Amino acid sequence: MRFMILVKATAESEAGAMPGEPLLAAMAQYHEQLAKAGVLLDANGLKPTAHGWRVHYDGAQRRVVDGPFAEAKELVAGYTLIQTRTRDEALEWSRRFPHPGLDGGVAEIEVRPLFELDDFGAGEAIERFRALDAGAEGGREPPRR
Repeated sequence: MRFMILVKATAESEAGAMPGEPLLAAMAQYHEQLAKAGVLLDANGLKPTAHGWRVHYDGAQRRVVDGPFAEAKELVAGYTLIQTRTRDEALEWSRRFPHPGLDGGVAEIEVRPLFELDDFGAGEAIERFRALDAGAEGGREPPRR
C-alpha cells in the first residue's frame, strides 16, 4: 500500500522562507529511518506557488494560470511517498513525522492512500499502465506492495 504524506503550506513557506537547520536535521533523520525500514519511495519539498501554474479545464478549453495562489492552507509545500504493508503501519510512520512548521507554530500534514492498479477493473488502459510501471522499474528491484 502506498501513501502520500502531504505537508500543507503555510504563509511562511508560500513567502519562500526556507527551513532552518533544526527542521532539516529532523527531516533528514526521519527520512533516513524510513529508508532504513525500506518504506521510503520519494520525498521532496515544493517551491512556493509563485513558481508554478495551474491548468484550468472547461470542456475542450484549457487555460494556464500562473501562481501565486491564495489560501496557503489549501496548498502543498512538500511530500513524502511511502509504501507499507498496512494502513496502521502508514499511520504510525505519519505520527512520527517531524513538526513541519517553519516557526514551530501551527502546521499540518495530510496522508492519503494512492490508488493501485488492482483497484481498477481489468481493461486495455490498465494493462498499458502496468506495462509503463514495469518499464519504469527497469532493472531495479520493484518496491514491496
